[in-house]
Amino acid sequence: MKHARFATHSMVALVLLSVCPGRALAQDGHAHAQTPQQQTPEQKSQQSALLKIVRDSTERFKDVAQAEREGYALQFGCVSGSDSGAMGLHYVNGAIVNSGVLDPTRPQIVIYEPTANGGRKLIGADFLLFADRWNANHSGPPELMGQLFHLFDAPNRFGLPAFYTLHVWAWKENPNGAFVNWHPEVSCESFAGDTTK
Repeated sequence: MKHARFATHSMVALVLLSVCPGRALAQDGHAHAQTPQQQTPEQKSQQSALLKIVRDSTERFKDVAQAEREGYALQFGCVSGSDSGAMGLHYVNGAIVNSGVLDPTRPQIVIYEPTANGGRKLIGADFLLFADRWNANHSGPPELMGQLFHLFDAPNRFGLPAFYTLHVWAWKENPNGAFVNWHPEVSCESFAGDTTK
């Protein structure tokens, strides 16, 4: 069963999110920001368009209950870095992950920051594709409106097959860039459950 296949890897898949959005790279655990001076006008336009599409298509998920009704589920506590900020709470839609389809209006993961009152604040989305499935039909890494995904090759420290991933910080501006892995202004401090570092 497709959903079961993802479920066995879902907890680990969320840790996978240590990405470098500017290029498809081997795993190095660093996130490099692309400064505005490095972007062409076309790249800036594509970046703005992608952020808008993700915001428009995820706005209804400001209510976490709506995300849950549509098949998203918290899969891995709150992901925090020792000195890089955090990634927050990842709500994963296993059916979308297993579809292997890349659609900017249907992210595989929506990302929340825990709030002091026990709530969830929508801060972004993440696109995740298993590399074997993608590579079977494509000659290069996935790209979403000018943003290349990061490759996490296998074997990897997560015990997963190779995969591609791309964060989009659509709801909470990231001073390091809209498509980097860690967000220095996101915190897991208010999360009552497990925090993964």
